[in-house]
Amino acid sequence: MRDLISKAVSLGLGIAVATKEQAEKLVDELVKKGEMSRAESFAFVDELLKKGEETQSKVEALVQEKVQKVVGDRKWATREDIERLERRLDQLLDRLEKSE
Repeated sequence: MRDLISKAVSLGLGIAVATKEQAEKLVDELVKKGEMSRAESFAFVDELLKKGEETQSKVEALVQEKVQKVVGDRKWATREDIERLERRLDQLLDRLEKSE
């Protein structure tokens, strides 16, 4: 489950990076055309990044909320729990075999 969440967050970060690059290209074009000054372009890119980070935080919270709804209060066994139970079962089977 955590792997799935990590992949979703990574995808979001990848999109954010791609979007940043696209925004910078757009801003560079606007500066070249004289429609925006260099100072304005820096402020514009900063504002876009800020909004992107806010959106990313909202998406992460939404994903976490949805995962929590699916998982609920269920207690899931971890790999360590299962390995511990398997060792215990092996011990019990050994005892049973020795007592026969």
